[in-house]
Amino acid sequence: MPDYGHDLVLGTFLTPAAKDPQQVVALAQATERAGLDLVTFQDHPYQPAFLDTWTLLSWVAASTERVHVAGNVLNLPLRPPAVLARAAASLDLLSGGRFALGLGSGAFWDAIVAMGSPRLTPGQGVDALDEAIDVVRGIWDTNERSPLRVGGTHHRVDGAKRGPAPAHDIPIWLGAYKPRMLGLVGRKADGWLPSLGYLKDGDLAAGNARIDEAAQAAGRDPREVRRLLNLGAGSFSGAGFLQGPPERWVEDLLPLVLEDGVSTFILGSDDPVAIARFGEEVAPALRDAVAAARRSAGTVTGAVRAAASLAQRRPGIDYDGLPASLVDTAVEPGDREYGRVRSSYVYAGSPGLVLRPHDAEAVRDAITFARAQEVPFAVRSGGHGISGRSTNDGGIVIDVGALDTVEVLDRERRLVRLGAGARWGDVAAALSEHGLAISSGDYGDVGVGGLVTAGGQGFLGRSYGLTLDHVVAAELVLADGRLVRTDADHEPDLLWAVRGAGANFGIVTAVEIEAAEVGDVVHATILVDATDTAPFVQAWADLVESSPRELTSFLSLVPARGQDPAVGYAIVVWANDDAEAAVAAIEPFLDLAPVLQQQARLVPYAATVAAHHGEHTGGSAPATRGGLVEHVTPGLAALLADLLASRDADMVQLRAVGGAVNDVDPAATAYAHRTQNFSLLAAARGSRRAQIDAWWERLGPHLDGVYLSFETNQSPARLAQAFPPATLARLGRLKAVYDPDHVFDGNFGVTPTPDETRATMAT
Repeated sequence: MPDYGHDLVLGTFLTPAAKDPQQVVALAQATERAGLDLVTFQDHPYQPAFLDTWTLLSWVAASTERVHVAGNVLNLPLRPPAVLARAAASLDLLSGGRFALGLGSGAFWDAIVAMGSPRLTPGQGVDALDEAIDVVRGIWDTNERSPLRVGGTHHRVDGAKRGPAPAHDIPIWLGAYKPRMLGLVGRKADGWLPSLGYLKDGDLAAGNARIDEAAQAAGRDPREVRRLLNLGAGSFSGAGFLQGPPERWVEDLLPLVLEDGVSTFILGSDDPVAIARFGEEVAPALRDAVAAARRSAGTVTGAVRAAASLAQRRPGIDYDGLPASLVDTAVEPGDREYGRVRSSYVYAGSPGLVLRPHDAEAVRDAITFARAQEVPFAVRSGGHGISGRSTNDGGIVIDVGALDTVEVLDRERRLVRLGAGARWGDVAAALSEHGLAISSGDYGDVGVGGLVTAGGQGFLGRSYGLTLDHVVAAELVLADGRLVRTDADHEPDLLWAVRGAGANFGIVTAVEIEAAEVGDVVHATILVDATDTAPFVQAWADLVESSPRELTSFLSLVPARGQDPAVGYAIVVWANDDAEAAVAAIEPFLDLAPVLQQQARLVPYAATVAAHHGEHTGGSAPATRGGLVEHVTPGLAALLADLLASRDADMVQLRAVGGAVNDVDPAATAYAHRTQNFSLLAAARGSRRAQIDAWWERLGPHLDGVYLSFETNQSPARLAQAFPPATLARLGRLKAVYDPDHVFDGNFGVTPTPDETRATMAT
């Protein structure tokens, strides 16, 4: 049989002896020290001389850092598949994706029956295993939202909840020898795991042929099935198969790879010396020999995508042309991880490919690849933006979430370097250890890149300013693939543009930003009856403007529903730990409307924006409109009250953005709105999406500018509202320099306008 091209995996098969439980754990650790990849244990729950295999797998996973663990093989008749699936997923999550599920249909039936399981014939055992695989994979499939139902003869589940999803694609390996079991391997399994001692000459080739035939009949590529082999103990002395020096072992094992397709070898030995030699001497020599033979033969190597996955590829994308730097982390529609990465916080997406670069060079590769395709691409840092522009349908998403470093460069200068993919909650937690904080929005799962290049309206805004006001340097990849650093001394015009319109000029991979000295803050929440909406909103806004800069408040208004009145939910943050001053500033907010609930706490700033790391599965895709407001006038307050009463908006929010925000020269950053004290946002879902635009026509005379991160209306008029004329003209000139081909136009693209003066001077 041919070489299937799988990467080589080498491991051990250890005896789970109960008489000296720490000895088997020590052997597992020795396996890891020897550089091997896998530790496995037999599973005989009826054997009192053995430790329980599942308990041992968990203990060993916790006692090691790198090796994978597996049952070799688990006794399915004594392990209910639905429970086994959850246990497997849990162990995989706890171990960081280091579990493989080896299964057998059952042997030693007298002992199994004695433990309480019904006796099955060999044929029934195969049927039961077939059903169990469906149950296990169904529990793992959290992309499917409906309850799991499997109406098997031996294993039935009726409405079971799915999950948790494992950390990685847990492979299912089957111990199999006879034709029906081999056929099941080909149809449903990820690996074939026989023992050499039970095989006769020619059994490997015959087994492979049967598996390959079954795989092809099921529409699978035979390379989807890894071929594993339990070797027995062997010996590093004597003569014969797997006896003698390491080079002799390599001579014996190499044909099994090249001619029989075996890619995983498992040494059955409890001898620490043998384990060490197998890992330190045999393994590297065998890898070298296999690599050389494959190069000579031109063997295609690497991971094989399932045929079912290939069938879900979208047109216009050269999937096979992916750069090497992106292959291992790319996610296609047929991949298990697709459900986790396809959507943004509120928008369900269906991209044709999600690229997840791990460094700036890989970001460059992603841009170059995406530009060459026939589909659009989107850029995502955290995916929390309510505009929905970080996903798409059939296109490419470049997700920089892996660029998540948080580093204090200079504590004295409070200078911090943040990766664009870091979540602000994680940033806050890391900086809290240094007594620092960065005002950064109101939710910890928001990504650094999207917020810091647009604005950053946060809980410390009136004392700190916008997030982007403190960015002193940025690293980004331009449309032409150049990696650039922009700061006061290097391409300062680009730094100006990045701070407010960064999405137009490249993909930011990191920023350097000045943090503030912040420890604990006072965080208050006040829920009020907002039935008398206009006076309440007016009074709240007036009080915010007259409050000390240490106070920042966000107010969310929700319309009346049924018997429940309209409510206002105010978050008020005092930017230091002066509780007496905070109480004096916050207490007046309790007099603005009937209070339903209120609470104030002294907490670390990080607690106000804690990261939840929630999965994004898309939501109801609301229409959102935004606007900036210099002062909340009686006329504006009355209109907002009418909007709330109409129930055309699900939520109306006002954020305080005055104070330190307005200390900045409007010409200093591309975000030029430096006289407004409030940022207005309204969201509407379903049939009310159209009405919100009509309301914004009425609100228009009261608005002065817009914060684009809150806008789903992509009319070109929004650009003129977001950027004053001089700012927009400067952005156009810079766009002509850095992105003349409109590569980065997916998020309110600016029109390139070449600088005629420069062009004339150049000629």
